[in-house]
Amino acid sequence: MKILVAKDAGYCFGVRDAVSLAYDTMKDHGEVYMLGTIVHNEKVVDDLSKAGSRVVEKLDEVPSGKPILFRAHGTIPKVWDKAKNKNLNIIDATCPLVTEIHDEIKELEAEGRRTIIIGDHGHDEVLGIAAQVKNPIIVANVDEAKSLRKMKKAGVVSQSTQMIENVQEIINVLMQKVFDLRFVNTICFPTRRNHEQIKELASQCDVMIVIGSFTSANSKRLTQLALERNNQSYQVTNSDDLNRNWFNKCETVGISAGASTPDDIIKGVVEKIKEIRHVTEEETVYE
Repeated sequence: MKILVAKDAGYCFGVRDAVSLAYDTMKDHGEVYMLGTIVHNEKVVDDLSKAGSRVVEKLDEVPSGKPILFRAHGTIPKVWDKAKNKNLNIIDATCPLVTEIHDEIKELEAEGRRTIIIGDHGHDEVLGIAAQVKNPIIVANVDEAKSLRKMKKAGVVSQSTQMIENVQEIINVLMQKVFDLRFVNTICFPTRRNHEQIKELASQCDVMIVIGSFTSANSKRLTQLALERNNQSYQVTNSDDLNRNWFNKCETVGISAGASTPDDIIKGVVEKIKEIRHVTEEETVYE
């Protein structure tokens, strides 16, 4: 049996940098406080907690003089302002590609456009983007786009981990709703790359495994893309979730992982599949 692992499976650079920054901060200060979980992966959060991180819901819970880390998904301006007013030691782990989205939507608003965000309601990143401007419209799907009233001038950005198919469908609807429409494609390049890889892998393999937390939007999107092309696609959080029966009569297994999935979990899944089917050769990295 052949195992094909997507070249860019797992941590994107934004998540990897954020997690590294958290560990470096703990090394320098002994501990670090985080306003919410740093990424959507339970093992990463648990490992950080064991090393000295503390998750809090409010800035008031951070002791004086202790570092507060703002997570990769972005933080709303009023929280930034409050932290500065309290003279807290702010460690900014915001993904630079998310910061770019903040800049883009503020520019669209400055042009006098009604701002529209294509993204998941209630998602941390989307909330952070929305807080950069006044009264943005959040659109998660085509039906919501169709329900909008016509408008003269609008600007659109998207959550960084959206599927291009969903964004394209929504933009097609908005083109009929808005006279002067400006769209900035803010789907990040790690997401676009991972989506293209899993589309090809899922089509080529007998079984497709997606590794990632079920709290992770980008992991669930990878699973959706895989299932659309291969009904033998399964999402797992780690090697314990693997079912031996999935690999009966299987000749080729594809593996990818969400952007918040650490390398050791991916390695553990690969090794468990090798054990299930008694595979001895090295897995192939699919580019």
